[in-house]
Amino acid sequence: MAAFVDEVDPGGRILRQRTLNLIWTGCLAAALLAAAAVAAQPTQLITEEESKLPPPKGAVAADRRGIMRGPKIEFLAPVESVRSPIHLQLKFESYGGAKIDPDSVKMTFMRTPNVDLTPRVKPFVQPAGIDIPESELPPGEYMVRVDIKDSEGRPASTSFVLKIAP
Repeated sequence: MAAFVDEVDPGGRILRQRTLNLIWTGCLAAALLAAAAVAAQPTQLITEEESKLPPPKGAVAADRRGIMRGPKIEFLAPVESVRSPIHLQLKFESYGGAKIDPDSVKMTFMRTPNVDLTPRVKPFVQPAGIDIPESELPPGEYMVRVDIKDSEGRPASTSFVLKIAP
């Protein structure tokens, strides 16, 4: 009986506080489990329908050359053909004390019409880069462009080809 007397004061404050703590702990545990379940599933980067769109006509964006203080984007993946799902990694580097603006990151699948992949990669964007452990793509070759800006508003853009084996 003494244990219950310690837990409940005349206003019931201690018991209510413990109940709230228990609820918050349960919510946190549920959120962590949901995040782990989402992370465990491959991210569909390009769909089968999108892969069938015609390639772009004319020139495509090339890396800029010359002296620039803007950020740098490095694609960290094998050049040879790989099987899906792939581990897609890009590294961002800023200069002169500027920081990469994660909200400025835009990823585009170069087709006619272009396909905005930004909403699909947004959960994986960090100031240091993009890291998607498992990206699903149908077999084929896909040109992708990534655009970023740093905290000083300086832009950077790079294009790369993802080669997915059947």
